Amino acid sequence: MNETALQEISDQLVRYLKHVMPEASGFEVSDLARIHGGASRETYRLKLSYATEGRERVRGLILRRDPVGSLIDTDRRLEFTAYAGFHGTQVPVPAALFIEEDLKWMERPFFIMERIDDCEVASPFQPSPYDDFGSRMGEQFFSILGSIAAQDVEATGLRELVEVPGLEACWDKELSHWEKVIDDDELEPQPIARAAIRYLRRNPPPPAQRLSVVHGDYRTGNFLYDSEGTIKGILDWEMVHIGDPMEDFGWATNPLWAHGTPEKVGGMCSLQDAIGYWETASGLKFDKQAYEWWLIFNCVKGLGIWISSSKEYADGENHDPVLALAGWICTSAHNKILVELLKDKEG
Repeated sequence: MNETALQEISDQLVRYLKHVMPEASGFEVSDLARIHGGASRETYRLKLSYATEGRERVRGLILRRDPVGSLIDTDRRLEFTAYAGFHGTQVPVPAALFIEEDLKWMERPFFIMERIDDCEVASPFQPSPYDDFGSRMGEQFFSILGSIAAQDVEATGLRELVEVPGLEACWDKELSHWEKVIDDDELEPQPIARAAIRYLRRNPPPPAQRLSVVHGDYRTGNFLYDSEGTIKGILDWEMVHIGDPMEDFGWATNPLWAHGTPEKVGGMCSLQDAIGYWETASGLKFDKQAYEWWLIFNCVKGLGIWISSSKEYADGENHDPVLALAGWICTSAHNKILVELLKDKEG
């Protein structure tokens, strides 16, 4: 992104912040830079200096703006509400500050949240990023996932914003959604995905044990951790919904996110250890039949995301190369994983 475009965003931010923070003055935006990698929102990091109550203040902020075209259709208010709902709980998230849907400020809707500094994010395709503290991080990662499943849905404020399925209907709601995504966006036939969808419909999982908040993209690469291996922030809540918590567990342990270490889910710990951490924090019992269904489902869901990514790039709606790479590399990977998962299945 060129300097002129960044300066325009900086100027727009200052105008907006003057509007929503009338008690403050002397606004100055510095160190504004685009964070590449995600494709559902344009993400920028920045430093904000301002004065209030006779004191000079400096805050690190993150700006999340709707893109011109997106890998997936998401609801920014839902994402913002998830950050706000989980802030201050056992689930570490940055504070959500402002959300704006009036296009006069920045041409597209956006929201602003606090920045978590001195942390890093591992690429999901980076070999063994957690070698020094994988076991410790695995305990945190799957315990936090269990805490999400245990959270009171009403307390998050999400129930009013989403469709709430019955316990027995969670699977059909999600499978129907992603099947439609593939129907609408496939650029070529997807025989492996279709075979998986047929299997999933013929062999539905047990009803959900509990209706929980489902992060929707809980995996390696979507959290911040410090140099001591402490998880400081769970990010990327754009696919949050209410459903079966086993969906999140099946996505978090999907082989695509193993960092080349299939014996370690998420590149962190054994599946058995992950189950134990999740059960303790969630208060739920691991169900092998449900897990196997959601594991296959999440490959179909992944394919839906990568297929949409390919179409978005091919149609010229978004020129970010991450969409093309995801459509190419991840589609191939999930097809191979699905073949392995389905090869011994009947029905």
